[in-house]
Amino acid sequence: MSIQRVNRDEMALLTAGVLGLDESAVDLFSTEAICASLRRAASFLCPASPRQIVDSVLDVLMPLIPGLKRHEVNETLDVLVSAGDLLELRPSGGRARLLFLGPPSYVEKQQGHFLLVGIRPNAGPIVDEERLGRAVTYESHTRSVVLDPGEAREVLAAAGLHRLTREQWTKAPRHDKAATVVKEARERLAASQTPGQISGLTLIDAAAPVRYYKGRWREPALTDQGLFVGRRPQAYGAAVWCAVELGDGVPQAVLDLPVDSTVAPGWDEARRLQAALDAERGSAQVFRVRPTGQPDGGYIFDFFGPLPSWAERYLDLTGLPVAKSQGSLFSYRVSDGAQGNVREFLFNSLWMQIAEEVQET
Repeated sequence: MSIQRVNRDEMALLTAGVLGLDESAVDLFSTEAICASLRRAASFLCPASPRQIVDSVLDVLMPLIPGLKRHEVNETLDVLVSAGDLLELRPSGGRARLLFLGPPSYVEKQQGHFLLVGIRPNAGPIVDEERLGRAVTYESHTRSVVLDPGEAREVLAAAGLHRLTREQWTKAPRHDKAATVVKEARERLAASQTPGQISGLTLIDAAAPVRYYKGRWREPALTDQGLFVGRRPQAYGAAVWCAVELGDGVPQAVLDLPVDSTVAPGWDEARRLQAALDAERGSAQVFRVRPTGQPDGGYIFDFFGPLPSWAERYLDLTGLPVAKSQGSLFSYRVSDGAQGNVREFLFNSLWMQIAEEVQET
């Protein structure tokens, strides 16, 4: 047996190939490659904590990508949870939440175009591309395939994929007024115990600009009064999302999230509640709309703060994730025909407003 020396660039190409990506088109530092690495690690480790999965990916990729940061991989892992590739559950009797593999499934985005979700154990491919006769397309954190509409269901069922309707996939809550969501949170808090001081508590500052999400997070101040969305540390695992009632900066009541689901990540209820609080205070969260400027038309929707998983799934079905730009946290491209529905969805489900609409010149 002979040993051959390879340099970093050559190893990066080999790694991309192992991940099932087109090594000539996908950079190992790209979102597509980081997602593929996380899926592969999860396929061997799950059920596992988020930290275990992230540590495994960092151990492999850091020698190839020296500039890779833990928080970047953590954020990408959260995207996979939102997208349904991984499920976040709290085991019976435990506080720490673990990640489990999402069942291999598909959702029809439009006629003949199917979104693929879930992860198979032991690095098994989501579909056998040779048998399917079509290559899987990787775009940001999403995977999709185009098939003949008349044969698609039979072909995808034979590939072992479970069909999900759009409604089953997004699992969006009913359209309520922002005031109703805030009122329900206050009623639940009123029934919870008085916690006193919470070491390490951080919260979202209602007065901070909604267009700079990271800058909204801070520690409680003595002047804080009322209902806030926050996170509190726990002995094991990531910090817990919570709703907290403050009086003179001291927690009077705390409610860990999620309350309504054992499957959804805590940030789903937290982000919806924060959107309701912002809307009620007259500083609704915003998005920007601008034309692509491309011959085939379309619009780019820029977002400045994270959305609940069900809202991101809706965007995955109606649009396409694209590179963020102009100070946004993330962006989606939406067709001319779908952009009106996306606006209405954001208005009704999260009470958002248009920050600015760039006109085509």
